[in-house]
Formats: sequence, structure tokens, C-alpha cells
Amino acid sequence: MTGIATVRALTPRPSAAFLERVGLLPVERTAAGVVVASWHATPEASAVDELALLFGAPVTVIPGDEHALRAAIHRVYGEESTAQGVIDALDAPRSSVTASRALDDLVAQANEAPIVRLVNLLLVEALDGRASDVHLEATGGALRVRYRIDGVLQDAPSPPASSAAAVVSRLKIMAELDIAERRVPQDGRVRLRLQERMVDVRVATVPTLHGESIVLRLLDRAQGPIALDALGMPAPILARFRAAIARPHGIVLATGPTGSGKTTTLYAAIDAIRTGREKILTVEDPVEYELVGVPQVPVHEKAGVTFAIALRALLRQDPDVLLVGEIRDGETAAIATQAALTGHLVLSTLHTNDAIGALVRLRDLGVAPYLIASTVQVVLAQRLVRRICASCANAGCDACRGTGYRGRAGVYELFEMTDAIRDALGGGADAGTLRRAAQQTGMTSLDADARRLVAAGVTTASEAARIALM
Repeated sequence: MTGIATVRALTPRPSAAFLERVGLLPVERTAAGVVVASWHATPEASAVDELALLFGAPVTVIPGDEHALRAAIHRVYGEESTAQGVIDALDAPRSSVTASRALDDLVAQANEAPIVRLVNLLLVEALDGRASDVHLEATGGALRVRYRIDGVLQDAPSPPASSAAAVVSRLKIMAELDIAERRVPQDGRVRLRLQERMVDVRVATVPTLHGESIVLRLLDRAQGPIALDALGMPAPILARFRAAIARPHGIVLATGPTGSGKTTTLYAAIDAIRTGREKILTVEDPVEYELVGVPQVPVHEKAGVTFAIALRALLRQDPDVLLVGEIRDGETAAIATQAALTGHLVLSTLHTNDAIGALVRLRDLGVAPYLIASTVQVVLAQRLVRRICASCANAGCDACRGTGYRGRAGVYELFEMTDAIRDALGGGADAGTLRRAAQQTGMTSLDADARRLVAAGVTTASEAARIALM
């Protein structure tokens, strides 16, 4: 069990005043529920029930020292244990920050304890909320902060304008960016330990009318890749996808817009097929998660390491399987096709709206139709829709931040190369003709899979419509 000294806030967050009044401290979540410590021999049953309702899980009460528990309640759930609490406590009359402010003053403020604590809490609360990104947007009156949770932006505690430049500078210092440069975009990366979790943060800044705006991409190393069986593919699609990635050569593509889970799918595919007897190599921009035992090459275009150049180099490393983060240009497409023709399995992504669009995109990149027909095995198109919250059944609660949704489910469409499609490709067929031919051979559309999830009560029709599936 977690020691009192290392307790961290659980989400949702009960108030410190309530916890101290009833003498209860949530200590940790377990598979069986939530462990709560108390200095009362017999805690109020109504208070225990209230915590069980708040967390949506059974509560187990254990004894604890009153002094230690009271101190932990104030430390973990007190006003300044939250980003909003720190913001409220910031010195309101701070001088307004301008572009001409002395750099030394800005660095000093960025390293002050309240600013350091605020930045750390914003990141911790983003992780607790399962956010994939943190947006800090410069506005006229404040630094607007929003978390992207389950693909949708939600408002978060926002620092006042007087502290905006210090918060931005703090993030730039952490990512080893030039805090004096505010006129051009900058990119950086930092690895942090936040409440016993190792987190990689990608930092991207851009100058705007009212100052610099920053987007942080959070990569929680504790999560790691998801198993292929856990992605939620329908059984027929999963079986055909598994058969495709088990082949010794060919191209397997995952398509969809940014944030649709393509890379997650390819990582799951790699994890499913590796046995330790094959050489698997990846080239990615950036490397999102480390695959143990798999050499991963990050793209570095400023240093001349593009997808095409890295892929050519990797082909000289005697690979069996190649994961190419994205096919962006004709050169990369040509090398990937050649690799598939010469006995390698190539996994990659394309930004297209559906599976058939991948064939058209490869053709537009200059790959000959007969080569597409010879190398592409399957194309998996996918989207992510928000799941109806299990705690409130879409009514809105603390667990889902009032949205009615918590977590996401995959929507899939699998195209498999057939003789009919090969003939259509060779004849120069357009996307509509190729799609009709694929549907005649049993391809289920994204729309149809979305309707399956709606009918099963996994998501709602409005959520499916939000990402243009129905």
C-alpha cells in the first residue's frame, strides 16, 4: 500500500474541508476499489458512502495517525495543491509583462516557486484527466489553458496575464528553448518525473498577436503500447488484420486523420508479431513510445535525416519488418514499395479519409498501379469516438468532467486486396469505382462500424456524427 508521505491526489478530487471534517484521506486506487485512511475508529457511514459515490468504486477504510493524515489532507487536497489554488494565490498586482521586459526579471519569475508549482500542477492535472495535449494560448487578458481529453478540448485553470510570460518562459526553460526568442516557432522536448510517473513532453511554441502560444504533447511512459486484442476491432477485421501482419512481405497501412490512433495500431501490430527471431526496425517522427528490443530511428529533418534517407539506411540493416511512421512523399513511397517487393513487411500510415483513399494517395505519389496491386496487402482506416461514461451513463459527472463521455473506442474499416481490385487499379479506376468493388467483396464501411457501436450503447449517434461517420 502507498505510504502516507507519498500519497497523491486521486481524481475526482474531494475538498480538503470535507476530508478534514469527516477524518478521511483517500490513499490509493486498487483493483478492488479505493483505499481510504481514517483516524476515527468508526468513520461516518454517510461520509464513506459519499466517497464511494464520488469515486464510483467500493471504499475500504484503514486506520491512520491523525496528525499525519491531517497534514497529508492539506498537502494533497489543500487549495495550493491544485493549479487553480496556486493561480488564486498568485500576487495579483504583478507588473504587466511585455515583450520588452528585462530578460533577467523574466527568468527570475519563471524560477519562482509559485510558477514552478503551477506548471507542474497543470501537467499533473492534465495527466490525471487523461489529456493527450495541453494548449496554452496567449489572449489579451490571460493565458488560456485547455486540455485535449478523448480528442476534445476542455477548459483548464488559466493563469492571469501578469503571469503568462513567466509560465511560458518556465516551459521553454524546461525544454531548453531560447526564452529570449519570441519571434519564431521553436520545438523542444523534456522528460519529467511527475508523481512517480515518467512523462515525455513535446513542446511546440508559436508567436501570435498577443504573445507566444504553446502546445504540449504528453506521452506517459507508464502506459506503453496497447495490445492488439485490446483495440476493440470487430472479430472479422481483427482476424484479417492479424493474417496480414503475419505475412513475410507486403505493405500494411493504417489510415485516418491526426489523432485517430494509427500509430497505436502499428505499435500493437509490432508487439503482436515479434518473437525475437526477426529484425524489426522503425523510423518515426517522433518516436512516441519505446519498443523494448526494437531499434527506433527518429526523423531529424534539420540534420538531413528524412523518412526516405532513414528508410534507405535501414534497408542496409538486414531487416525483416520495417515500421515507417508516415509515407509523406513519393520518394518514401517508392522505397517502401521496393522494400515490400524484396521480401520485407512494411507497416506505415497515410493521412486519408478512408481505406480506398490510401490506394489513390499512393497513385498520386507516383507509385505505379501494378506495384500498388502487388505490394499492398490490407489498409485499415480508423477513427476514435468517445465512449459513454460508465459512471453516469452520459449524464455528466466528476469522473468524466461533466462531459458524459470517458475513454474512446475505435471505429474500423478494413480493405483487403483482391483480384477484382487489382484489375480495377490496372484499369485506372477512380476512388468511387474502387470503393464499390471493395464493398462487393465484403468490406464494411466506417459508417457501418460506427452504427454497430451506437447500437451496442458504446457511444452516441451525435458523437459518431461529430467525427463525420454518420
